[in-house]
Amino acid sequence: MQSTDLVSSFAEIAREKDIDRDTLQLIVEDVIRAMVRKRYGADDAFEIILNPDHGDVQVIHIREVVEDYDMEDPVSQIELRDAVEIDEDFEIGDEVANTVDITEFGRRAVMTARQTFRQKIRDIEKENIYYEYSELIGEIVVGEVYQTRRREVLVIHNKVELVLPRGEQIPRDRYRKGDMLRAIVKDVKRDAGSRPQVIISRSEPIFMARLFELEVPEIEEGVVEIKKIVREPGDRAKVAVVSHDERIDPVGACVGLKGNRIHAIVRELSNENIDVMLWSDDDHQLIKRALSPANPISVSINEELEPPRAKVIVKADEVSQAIGRGGINIRLASRMAGYEIDVYREIPADEEDIEIVEFGDEFSEETIQRLRDIGCDTAKAVLELSVDELVRRSGLDRDVAKKLIHAIKVEFDQEEAREEEEEAPDEPDVILTTLPEEGTGASVLTGAAFPQLDDEAEADPADEADVAAVSETNGAEDDASEPAIATEPSDEDALADTEETDATEADEPTTDEDEDPVPEQAAASAAVESLDAAPSDSESAEEEKTA
Repeated sequence: MQSTDLVSSFAEIAREKDIDRDTLQLIVEDVIRAMVRKRYGADDAFEIILNPDHGDVQVIHIREVVEDYDMEDPVSQIELRDAVEIDEDFEIGDEVANTVDITEFGRRAVMTARQTFRQKIRDIEKENIYYEYSELIGEIVVGEVYQTRRREVLVIHNKVELVLPRGEQIPRDRYRKGDMLRAIVKDVKRDAGSRPQVIISRSEPIFMARLFELEVPEIEEGVVEIKKIVREPGDRAKVAVVSHDERIDPVGACVGLKGNRIHAIVRELSNENIDVMLWSDDDHQLIKRALSPANPISVSINEELEPPRAKVIVKADEVSQAIGRGGINIRLASRMAGYEIDVYREIPADEEDIEIVEFGDEFSEETIQRLRDIGCDTAKAVLELSVDELVRRSGLDRDVAKKLIHAIKVEFDQEEAREEEEEAPDEPDVILTTLPEEGTGASVLTGAAFPQLDDEAEADPADEADVAAVSETNGAEDDASEPAIATEPSDEDALADTEETDATEADEPTTDEDEDPVPEQAAASAAVESLDAAPSDSESAEEEKTA
């Protein structure tokens, strides 16, 4: 192979890899020197002259003239008799330069040179990729999805392979080969002997910030500044902004007319909910804004704890809004403000509660102090937390947390029972009994709720007059309802009816269903029926008069 053909092949490879002319010259020189070292063992006595314009390369071998039979290094020295054959004017100490033809290295050496040249090109290409994408960290790149794997997605950008790991993806995203994808360059990893790995991400907050810069001109110009972004990819995010121009509303600038600006970002992020809020240097105000849509009543901060904590009081009907679905709102608010936020509902003044220190006889001082450190000063504040949340916030053991919640619930149950007993009215216990009335065989209904008069006690004349009036009235009503003439049955007919009734009662079987399950109620009913069946004195007199 001629030197011109070798250089031409080198130049073609360099053009494919976008290698500049100076770099190509250095690479070719290194490749030729590698060929020389492989053949002669050293390249100190050689000079490489490359002419990129003509595609020509020359290898010049320079040796020093020494006396005959006094040569120590045949690569860098030449005997006088050999030098005279080249030119009669050479003397001892002169330098002899002659050109070495590439073909003298042999075909194998030339193929090795080509492989060495390709390896040099790959090394330079790796360096270029590393430095190029290192400068693009935090910037958006647009590539094409060409392979979807189980744990990653491969994207091609400017003939460079970019890797989108599963952890850097938005959970709701679905990728197909050929789709165009936007992401930011997160990191560039370079391992010895391997190609640099460019990591891209769609879940980083900086990706959302770059999207806002593309959609909101005020942010790109620096009039509106994004102070902080916290997000849970694919679910919800909070963006705090501030304006350096009093005439511009930062929140309105980010949202846009009818939400056109924010909607473009939401679509790019797979319908991720974005809350744009106004930044504040006051921590109390920042916490209130971060807990939106809830409106906290009060915020108290404890800087002495590690991490610092904030106790927030909200209305009872806004507790769920402050916490959010699955606790996402309070998590994002905590990350936005830099405080561990504990949300408690507002306790009305008339609602009873128990101070947590009153449980000091059942639990240690350390447990009580841990509860107070997280803002649980009362028993109901502890009951508002689940066991997992109580363990996470206070650091208590799970068994201790369960025991604590159980003890508080028992205490409240006992308190409610005592209040019900105090509010219940003292009602007399009515016990109905039947007593046989002397001489008539009838039963009289009595009870503890009704006062009984002793047999020897005298009746009140007013009561006797009322009873007589009622009796006369009842007698008059009975007279009006009865027929004018009634015949008294004979003794024989009455005896026959009595025997027939006794025979009928004897023939009927007695079952459990016929018996009343409550003896007291049965006796009372029988007494009432006997009293109704007994004829009054006026009726008896009327019957005797008719007879």
